[in-house]
Amino acid sequence: MGLSSLGIFHTIIGVAAIVAAVIDFVKYGKINLNTLSGKIYFYGTVVTSLTSLGISKHGGFNPGHVFAIFIIVLVLAAYFLNSKRKNSGRARYFENFWLSFSFFLSLVPTVNETFTRVPLGHPLAKDIKDPVIGNTLLVLLLLFIAGSIFQFRKQKFINKTTRL
Repeated sequence: MGLSSLGIFHTIIGVAAIVAAVIDFVKYGKINLNTLSGKIYFYGTVVTSLTSLGISKHGGFNPGHVFAIFIIVLVLAAYFLNSKRKNSGRARYFENFWLSFSFFLSLVPTVNETFTRVPLGHPLAKDIKDPVIGNTLLVLLLLFIAGSIFQFRKQKFINKTTRL
């Protein structure tokens, strides 16, 4: 199945957002909206989520569109906390979690679409019910949980040291 022009644009921006998030996770242990890569993640995610609303492989409004709307809400809320609540250590917990959760949610349709399309002609999965998709999402969920615990503990340490 080929991609429309909107689908190609959506995919390019989405891949850039994912790469930017991975860079921030490696460098900072979180998506940092105060860095170039964090800003690329934020704007790329908003654009990708908005463009996904115009794409539907199955026709009409579907669960992928609900994911997109929820992801937009999460990144906008995190952006608000980052810009308006800079001195609140408590706000950082929510900001970190919401950005990481938005990243995890972004990976759900990404894994589904990628595994049912790649490699061309012989995709890794036949449909969304294929065990390879479910197992991959389970691993990503476990990584998200472990990463969230790491971020919480790291932020707790930061909050303690900045109060001194």
